[in-house]
Amino acid sequence: MVLPSKLPTDNIDIYTAERLLSQGQGEELEGDLQTMSDYGNNNGNNGDDESALLGKMPLNELIRISSYFCTLWFIANYCTNASLAYTTVGSSTILSSMSGLFTLAFGIFFKVERFTWLKMLSVGVSFIGVVLVSWSDQLTTATTHGVHNKLVGDLFALTGAIFYGAYTVLLKRWIDDESRIDMPTFFGFVGLFNVSLFWPFFFILHWTGVESFSLPYNSKLWIMITINAFVGTFLSDYLWLLATLLTSPLVVTLGVTLTVPLALIGDIILKHIFPGVQYIAGACLVVAGFLVVNISSLHDQAEIKSDNQGDHEMIPSGDYEIE
Repeated sequence: MVLPSKLPTDNIDIYTAERLLSQGQGEELEGDLQTMSDYGNNNGNNGDDESALLGKMPLNELIRISSYFCTLWFIANYCTNASLAYTTVGSSTILSSMSGLFTLAFGIFFKVERFTWLKMLSVGVSFIGVVLVSWSDQLTTATTHGVHNKLVGDLFALTGAIFYGAYTVLLKRWIDDESRIDMPTFFGFVGLFNVSLFWPFFFILHWTGVESFSLPYNSKLWIMITINAFVGTFLSDYLWLLATLLTSPLVVTLGVTLTVPLALIGDIILKHIFPGVQYIAGACLVVAGFLVVNISSLHDQAEIKSDNQGDHEMIPSGDYEIE
């Protein structure tokens, strides 16, 4: 038995109605939601139908999205890390920071982001800040030592930025709200697809001589890899996903660049290293870009809320019957 996915009230979908109620709006929709729930209970709904009523994503849909996300995520991370073997850290960082521009472009194309000149300004300011920081690092360190095939490395970094922008925007489009999925289940399937689909490539690359594979040769490396796997991959990606669904892809993308000023603070406090004016100026621009995009995002949310209230005022009230 397939349950109706729309409320009788002006064809409002169940998920939108629940979100309006959670925001303190659409009180007259509450009765319709209860009617839908009673309808499902009286007609023997299955698990997927119940998930639809509760606004949850069905399990088969969650598995499908996790497989798509896993593929895009793997390509983005592999390209970004592979670029470091061919080009300088500065070049890789600069090109990877272009993910903000690609995130904005993909977001506008898939109608996840609204284009505003304020967002464009925030992306530009953040990018200039990263360029200044990377340029400062290149002036103070011999980063070109041992670097070869720089063009290949730059292409890897740029490809990683493109795929990062793609999977960030598409994830927001597919899921939209964090209440629709169970985070541990989602990441569990992502890990399952990673192991089953991409892990065998390690041996293929090793046998073909493209990339050598070896296990850590001492306990210190095992500890470092374990900590990095938990903090640098699982925990950071969990918080990243949550932030993407709670805010917007562009806000999160520029928020990731805050590692630049945080690294600056860490160097000053822990290592007593005081960087030059250029580095400080770049870090300040990164922070400024993040603040500007948040202001723009808050403005967008206010407009969306206003539009929802306007649509809500046009919804007629009354008693309806489910056919």
